[in-house]
Amino acid sequence: MRDIDEITGDVLDVALRLHRDLGPGLLESVYETVMGGKLLAMGYQVARQRPINIEYEGLLFEAAFRIDLLIDDRLIIEIKSVERLSAAHGKQLLTYLRLTKQPVGLLINFGGATLKEGVRRIVNDHRPSASPRLRVNQI
Repeated sequence: MRDIDEITGDVLDVALRLHRDLGPGLLESVYETVMGGKLLAMGYQVARQRPINIEYEGLLFEAAFRIDLLIDDRLIIEIKSVERLSAAHGKQLLTYLRLTKQPVGLLINFGGATLKEGVRRIVNDHRPSASPRLRVNQI
């Protein structure tokens, strides 16, 4: 199993090359398709548009969201092609991280003139605040 930092480094290398070679401002689906193909060729397991279910208090909501790219079942990548990232974009990725119980994800915006200001690493550091004994939704 590859280290998460190694995966992240390879993803960022591919993203920088894509931004340089294809330029900014194309549709998100173009960057997603090419990035997924490049990472697959590098030997990574790549899932595109992976559905996320929400499970809460015995209720299941299937395919409530979709992850742009999931690399090696460990790193979530959310791709944007907008002029500027907003707080809502970070919240979107954090939602995916929490629902899948993944530790880290990358938010990559291909819309800017350079990629430098368009990359954010989001960490899921959520810990339930109540002790297991006090939680009402125990199984």
